[in-house]
Amino acid sequence: MSRKSGRRLGGFLFVLLLIAAGVGAYLWQRYTSFADAPLAGVEAGESLVVERGDSLPAIVRKLREAGVHQGDLVEWRALARQLGAAGKLQVGEYALEPGTSPRDLLTAMRDGKVVRRRFTIVEGWNIRELRAALARAKELGQETAALDDAALMKALGHPGQHPEGRFLPETYLFTRGDSDLDVLRRAHEAMDKALAAAWERRVPDSVLKTPDEMLVLASIVEKETGIAQERPRIAGLFERRLQIGMRLQTDPTVIYGLGTNYAGNIRKVDLTTDTPYNTYTRAGLPPTPIAMPGADALQAVARPQRGEELYFVAVGDGSGRHLFARTLAEHEANVQRYLQKYRQARAAEAAGSRTQERQ
Repeated sequence: MSRKSGRRLGGFLFVLLLIAAGVGAYLWQRYTSFADAPLAGVEAGESLVVERGDSLPAIVRKLREAGVHQGDLVEWRALARQLGAAGKLQVGEYALEPGTSPRDLLTAMRDGKVVRRRFTIVEGWNIRELRAALARAKELGQETAALDDAALMKALGHPGQHPEGRFLPETYLFTRGDSDLDVLRRAHEAMDKALAAAWERRVPDSVLKTPDEMLVLASIVEKETGIAQERPRIAGLFERRLQIGMRLQTDPTVIYGLGTNYAGNIRKVDLTTDTPYNTYTRAGLPPTPIAMPGADALQAVARPQRGEELYFVAVGDGSGRHLFARTLAEHEANVQRYLQKYRQARAAEAAGSRTQERQ
């Protein structure tokens, strides 16, 4: 080969190298812009479900169906290989929030960072309210709808146990594929632990004989007040009543005994009609809890406040606070204060209604 021909070949190879370098740079830029650019067409609250057996092409097809047309399969495969995610994408539900990039999504699927949802059991709920809330949680699999309370407790592994009060009020995280039974199982275990801890901390001279009695009293305290500072005080008051054989005379137990017949207010006939839960007609604790007590109510019953008070009544100012008394005479005076504030509030409401009507 002549020197001139060699120079021409060298120049040609140099041009080819430049072209190859340019193409490589273009492809790399295209690849990186694909990998790190936010997924187009994604709105807040959207998610992608990876099911057992889904391959990367199947996942990309699901993204296309969701309106995401970013990147071709070659680019998705290249990114999966780079991230070490090829063949390691985990089953579950993954968030498709605005700003999520293909790199973010594949990393989450590689690491199993699935969407975690929340279900909250509210302090003071009864079992009917809890089951109704679970039925509304559409993200949960529904396994308990056809079960009555007895069958429910059997399914949880506690046959014969009354369900009331047995599930700890708390926020529970769950993922796609979990069921209402899964949440209840965790809440039951949490209550068992909270009750055991409270029972271990109880005062030595507690009138309560078993953890179940503690759970019953804690449920009453939970329903009597939403004021944290009042719980130990009310728990101590009920302890003293039980010690001297005085009836608890607490409205929440009467309401619970009425069940679905409760119309929003307690009538005199309700207080005098005997049921297992009427603590005006029966001494001692009712046969079961009346609600789901929180951990604070359990601790208040375990360590009740000392004192001599035997009576309490609402202040009547809408604060939820109570007036406490040692004697019946003091209590009756407090009741009169409550009634006066109640009548004043009703009169103000009536006056306000009349003003609105005139307007």
